[in-house]
Amino acid sequence: MSRSTTAPGTAPGAAAAGYATAADSAASAASGGARQRLADARLYLCTDARKEQGDLPEFLDAVLANGVDIVQLRDKGMEAAEELEHLAVFADACSRHGALLAVNDRADVAHAAGSDVLHLGQGDLPVPAARALLGDQVLIGRSTHSAAEADAALAEPGVDYFCTGPCWPTPTKPGRPAPGLDLVRHTAARTGTDPASRPWFAIGGIDADNLGQVLQAGARRVVVVRALTRADDPGAAAASLARRLREAAEVDR
Repeated sequence: MSRSTTAPGTAPGAAAAGYATAADSAASAASGGARQRLADARLYLCTDARKEQGDLPEFLDAVLANGVDIVQLRDKGMEAAEELEHLAVFADACSRHGALLAVNDRADVAHAAGSDVLHLGQGDLPVPAARALLGDQVLIGRSTHSAAEADAALAEPGVDYFCTGPCWPTPTKPGRPAPGLDLVRHTAARTGTDPASRPWFAIGGIDADNLGQVLQAGARRVVVVRALTRADDPGAAAASLARRLREAAEVDR
């Protein structure tokens, strides 16, 4: 026979409500912590599962220990079960390094993996539908490729951050025109240096050689891929990018 843990004189409904309130409070606290980490984030990495290199745990430890704040598994065409296996490795590394884990496109996978972030492209699940599935505790990001899309993402309810680009053509998105740094300048002009504005990241072909141009255009957060995934020393490359981004952000304060 199970033993009730309800205090004498406490109605079962009241106890259940108390548990619900405690759970809601915990979820709210977790959500607030993730949003603060997003506000502080500067360097966002998208990477595949590194099946060719076979060094996923080591690679993640190297970049997360050296300044990557958010990491997303982006491996198009991967079945959900395999993606979840790899995401477990990502989640372990993010937990140890205090980083945010992002899932690309799929709300079901984000829910199953317990990710901090779901990133949605313009043609993906609408934000209200993703919110209905995931609740308020998961951060939602958007991709934007034009001034109109960036303006919409700045105001769209349920969006926590957005990415703007590509700054340069990239093999990650073959055939997609690059709006270039003009879109970065537009977004920077709309948001200014107000720390309370919705976080946004420049994306698309950014590396150590052209980061200065991106910073000059007004971005203070970037998404990178090959700058780290193809680096001879991913940890050192991450540390250098992160340092430059944080130095630029400090100048604005």
